[in-house]
Amino acid sequence: MLEQVEKVLEKVRPMLQSDGGDVELVNVTDTGVVQVRLTGACKGCPMSQMTLKNGIERIVLKEVPSVKRVEAVD
Repeated sequence: MLEQVEKVLEKVRPMLQSDGGDVELVNVTDTGVVQVRLTGACKGCPMSQMTLKNGIERIVLKEVPSVKRVEAVD
């Protein structure tokens, strides 16, 4: 599952990088929780939670059905 999630993140990276940010895969738990770290301009941005839920999580859940949710970690 880790490799599948990384492939999906490669698809969303250009969008984040165009605004000076990025996303790093930290872990995928046995319970289907994807843990990511937002970096660059995304770290601390007031819109980062919306980016995480409406952008990253939506795409990951669609393309990797075994994932339950995506959460940001520090």
